[in-house]
Amino acid sequence: MQQTIVNTSDLEFQLFELHRVDELLRFERYADHSRDTLQAALELALKIAVEEFAPHARLVDEEEPRFENGRVTMRPEVKKALDVLRGTGLMAASQDYERGGMQLPSAVAQMCIGMLKGANVGTHAYAGLTMAAANLILAHGSEEQIERYANPMLAGHFFGTMCLTEPQAGSSLGDLRTRAEPQADGSYRLKGNKIYISGGDHELSDNIVHMVLARLPDAPAGVKGISLFLVPKILVNDDGSLGEPNDVALAGLIHKMGYRGTTSTMLNFGEKEGAVGYLVGEPNRGLAAMFHMMNEARIGVGVGAVMLGYTGYLHSLEYARERRQGRPLSDKDPASPQVPLIRHGDIRRMLLCQKAYVEGGLALCLQGAKLVDEKKFAETPEAREAAAGLLDLLTPIIKSWPSQFCLEANSLAIQVHGGYGYTREYPVEQFYRDNRLNPIHEGTHGIQGLDLLGRKVWLQDGRHYRALLGIINSTIDEAEAVPDLADSAHRLSEAVAALADATEATGALREAGETERALANASLYLEAFGHTVVGWLWLRQGLLARAGLNSHGPQSQTFYDGKLKACTYFARYELPRVVALARLLESGDCTALSMDEASF
Repeated sequence: MQQTIVNTSDLEFQLFELHRVDELLRFERYADHSRDTLQAALELALKIAVEEFAPHARLVDEEEPRFENGRVTMRPEVKKALDVLRGTGLMAASQDYERGGMQLPSAVAQMCIGMLKGANVGTHAYAGLTMAAANLILAHGSEEQIERYANPMLAGHFFGTMCLTEPQAGSSLGDLRTRAEPQADGSYRLKGNKIYISGGDHELSDNIVHMVLARLPDAPAGVKGISLFLVPKILVNDDGSLGEPNDVALAGLIHKMGYRGTTSTMLNFGEKEGAVGYLVGEPNRGLAAMFHMMNEARIGVGVGAVMLGYTGYLHSLEYARERRQGRPLSDKDPASPQVPLIRHGDIRRMLLCQKAYVEGGLALCLQGAKLVDEKKFAETPEAREAAAGLLDLLTPIIKSWPSQFCLEANSLAIQVHGGYGYTREYPVEQFYRDNRLNPIHEGTHGIQGLDLLGRKVWLQDGRHYRALLGIINSTIDEAEAVPDLADSAHRLSEAVAALADATEATGALREAGETERALANASLYLEAFGHTVVGWLWLRQGLLARAGLNSHGPQSQTFYDGKLKACTYFARYELPRVVALARLLESGDCTALSMDEASF
């Protein structure tokens, strides 16, 4: 079971050889830790994933939460698993000791969480949303809000949600209508409707704290008039005890393709006098505050997409080794014994493609997670600023690239299983359904593409974009001197040059006032940029693998050989995609944009 959630050899390689997270232990915050304590936390998370989360993953998919007599009912295994998680301290793994956390570096904390997601993403979602909401209150809330709400959330007694979407607005947050009326006592009364609120109602915790976007009566139109409010399901008294139920009503459950173990709710705020809420941060600055939670969540989305793709890959690899079917093409004797699926060329191609996607996606997410700590704790202001800029640039890629290509890995895992993969007898179809949410939530591919090409690349006159290309070119220079990697380095160099040309061309269109045309294919730019970054991370893995083969490093020789083959595969099969996409972007093609609506 353990080796179908994550390859622990790869995890160790990526954390300690590729990203060298033990270097973070030089920061005072992590001085109590050692490599042994980090590995102990990872082992604990894997144990809980295997023993508490994975066993009921199929059950909560088949018996999803139900809306009965105005309340939610669900499988009891969900609460049991979350209670165990709460008792270990892993629920708040990255938090301070005094807040009940383990004070782990972000990359290690993300992987502890990631293994739980790979085992059972539906159950883990309740904990993940709670920690993100608690972090939002810690960053922008008052001391009273932290004491009364965030601390019980970090302890797992209260759970949390993020309430953005409304029926008429969707992702267009500037069109939301939920209203907040100020009261004499400093509180507010909220009235409005929210949909797709994951974890919006359940009986897994003593209370649920909703982080709600709404408008004040005098708020300006659009996104500049959005404020953030804390709205508890049950009111909390001054002494911390629970009071009366708030005016928050469960209107119904939304039944999803995947993630079925997580309640997806429709909530009505203020069916009576109005739901009592408390302003978090400054008036009309709610969206900026919410992005604190959303950006953290976007890295979490990438990790979740990777881990669902990773477990699908490992399940299909196991199946391909055990399932005997067919014979080599050169063997014409029908009496010959059948061979394992993994002996067939097309199966091997699909397995290698999955490996390249999921291990490349993991490297991408860990790169972002390490930058989270360097942004906070690096020794100089210049180093902290550089890390913050690079993280800002990479965040839309970290969210979207794994959501696209690790989902494709899940599709290939089904294909490796053949007809069996399309049945519920094997779990790979559920992994695909669960993962299909990730390209949508926390900002679709289209939104992330607009964020990257429309804003992030150009911040500070493109300073951080150019710095990243410089870092990538340094790796290319190093790899060009290694015979096994020279071809991969050359192909990555071509991709970087093509991406740079596309960036310059789209920038020229913007400067000429053709913004719609410049951004018409922003999603393709996101894909090309993501492939370039992952190609760079594979080249770095290739360099380490080559060195490991030469020096008999800590991993096995077959492990390092697999890394080299995956590096070569990504360069030869995937990086040409960047060149093709970049040429399309460079041309400013607007075929879809110019098509008459009636012609679709």
